[in-house]
Amino acid sequence: MKGCMGCIVFTSSTILFLKPLAEWYISASQNFLHKVAMDIISQLQEQVNLIAHLAFNTIGTLQRDAPPNRLSPNYPEPPAHPTEEGTNFSEQPKLMSSTLVKAAKQFDALVAALPISESGEEAQLKRITELQAENDAIGQELQKQLEAAEKELNQVQELFSQASDNCLNLKKPDDN
Repeated sequence: MKGCMGCIVFTSSTILFLKPLAEWYISASQNFLHKVAMDIISQLQEQVNLIAHLAFNTIGTLQRDAPPNRLSPNYPEPPAHPTEEGTNFSEQPKLMSSTLVKAAKQFDALVAALPISESGEEAQLKRITELQAENDAIGQELQKQLEAAEKELNQVQELFSQASDNCLNLKKPDDN
């Protein structure tokens, strides 16, 4: 390998070291993808909370910064709205509305990422009925196993009681 600058030479010990690392990386990647797929509902909930927060703040800011208007010609002119020097209030609603739109688009993207049901409502109801029947059958089997285990426990307790009684009867009294 002379003259091979920058070449990587793998030895058997290097491969033995890298194999578990590669397996861990693949496993971690698969777990991450599984969590991402399973966590879309949580992400949707967080996004709804963010949209509500942004909407609340946007409306509050618009109310706070809006110039006062005369309600009726019968009322006097409202006092001038105090403004700070150098503050540009016209940009803030644009920025807040664009942030709100981005959050709504992110919500739409998350909704689009939800798995689509291949079957209609009738097929889903049929599947639910099948799963409930399977659950009932497994529940009955578990109940039978529980009853058998309780019966066996009672037998063991009875045998233990008999064995302890026999041990007490076999014990010789101490002659003091």
